Amino acid sequence: MRTATITRDTAETAITVEINLDGTGVYDNETGVGFFDHMLDQLSRHALIDMKIRAKGDLHIDDHHTVEDVGLALGKALTEAVGDKRGIRRYGSCLLPMDDALVRAALDLSGRPYLVWKVDMPTAKIGNFDTELVREFFTAFAMQGGITLHVEALDGFNSHHIAEAAFKSVAQALRAALETDPRKADAIPSTKGTLSE
Repeated sequence: MRTATITRDTAETAITVEINLDGTGVYDNETGVGFFDHMLDQLSRHALIDMKIRAKGDLHIDDHHTVEDVGLALGKALTEAVGDKRGIRRYGSCLLPMDDALVRAALDLSGRPYLVWKVDMPTAKIGNFDTELVREFFTAFAMQGGITLHVEALDGFNSHHIAEAAFKSVAQALRAALETDPRKADAIPSTKGTLSE
């Protein structure tokens, strides 16, 4: 079983993340940030990663530390759960429509973290949620997860739809990358023979 539990405690946040990469997309996420919980639920459901997240952060300041630190903890959990990456497909991509929004995500579980983010949000807020925090989450997730991640919004005028399409497209790409390659289930998917951090 490719599972991990990560605990992250700082002066700003207290976070526990439990994941199962071979799950069915069962989720139970409580961060104190409603829209962010909704996005994490989408990530879990569409990546088929069972996910339980508990986060308590300094929300009296703003949501930034909570969102970023959950991204860090989730990325670290992914790294631990996937192990040496033996047998995975490694690459994944998705072109995902959601009403007016169209978002493309492509990723490589390379061990070399990098984010290319070409997503413009038409509004600064979705309800009380700062839209710039979507990028902050994916930056933290990619850096700790060792993911080369490209996300691009090709169309859209509704910030909620664009953000949700971003999470869903990354989820679908992640699902594909984490799946076992039946033709090379016993091999590291690299000519180097390793996919380390």
